Amino acid sequence: MTDTKHHESEGASLQGRLFRPQTSAELAEAVEQAFDYRGDVTLRLGTGAAITGYIFNRGTTGGHAYLEILVEGEASPRQVDYRDIRELVFSGEDTASGKSWDVWVAKKESQRAAEAAQVANEARARGHL
Repeated sequence: MTDTKHHESEGASLQGRLFRPQTSAELAEAVEQAFDYRGDVTLRLGTGAAITGYIFNRGTTGGHAYLEILVEGEASPRQVDYRDIRELVFSGEDTASGKSWDVWVAKKESQRAAEAAQVANEARARGHL
């Protein structure tokens, strides 16, 4: 699989990377990464067409693999067969990149505040405050 962006570190964002899978296994791996990506992906098809959207599902039925993508401005999702995909570009902003620590801290602060409020309410109910 050709990856046109250098890998800086393990867990780095895929944003901006372009994959040209050479085998069905490489394509399946790239689709899995696109499925986990929290941003838009551009698919370049064998017909020359490009589809940009958010991949929300993938699977196999009747012996062929497919993905489902939400395309902005379209009422229904599109289903794209893996065999039609020539390139995957992680084109949209990765909305989760670099935010995991900030999200964890905010969640912990919220939990601690809720616990403190509960303890204070229980103390008031017992007449201690």
